[in-house]
Amino acid sequence: MYILLFFIGHWFLSLFCQTFFLHRYASHKMFTMNRFWDRFFYLFTFITQGSSFLNPRAYAIMHRMHHAYSDTEKDPHSPHFFKDVWQMTIHTKDIYLDYVKFNKQPEKAFQGNYPEWKTLDAISDNWVVRISFGVLYFLFYLYFAPTYWLMLLLPIHFFMGPVHGAIVNWCGHKYGYSNFNNEDHSKNSLPIDLLLMGELMQNNHHKSPNSINFARKWWEFDPTYPVIRVMHWMHIIRLRKAA
Repeated sequence: MYILLFFIGHWFLSLFCQTFFLHRYASHKMFTMNRFWDRFFYLFTFITQGSSFLNPRAYAIMHRMHHAYSDTEKDPHSPHFFKDVWQMTIHTKDIYLDYVKFNKQPEKAFQGNYPEWKTLDAISDNWVVRISFGVLYFLFYLYFAPTYWLMLLLPIHFFMGPVHGAIVNWCGHKYGYSNFNNEDHSKNSLPIDLLLMGELMQNNHHKSPNSINFARKWWEFDPTYPVIRVMHWMHIIRLRKAA
């Protein structure tokens, strides 16, 4: 029971931070927040993603490139140029690391005022810190796992952020249905999206990249959207426009 709760908690908390903070806030600037909440969610993203923490600046640059070059050769992670999800992920990782380490500057169109916390970025990119998170996951499983085969779940914990990204980038541009002709291969991958908190309604999102609600049809549901509305009501964030 403890292992199941830990896995579900890690999966959805990490995923929420990716869709709320990295995607909708850092990449699309769908809402604003003051410095306290910016730092709070920056730190919360670091804690929940742990060993697989994704740098907000690098994530945002790549995501904006993805929208601009969707399913073309310049798309950082279109599944239509790779034979499998592993090749796509490795290609994405190489581009991502260039922006994390400032080995490469983005094109002028993708430069911007992204969330940045240099101290935490340096800490999170330290391999001692990443490995320490992995050790904590391992020790938790070692103590609470009733059978050792559950250890097979550990690689998902180690790479939680990239696992979410790989599922969204691969499935969201290969499998499902389209509400709109976006001149790319973006799809809405229901019902898998129930496990991805709105991220797999890619066709809807590519149609309206700045819409805070990824659902468009009456029977579609974006689980993150009502949470964001509540946070707006509580004045934790301020939506840029009503949605």
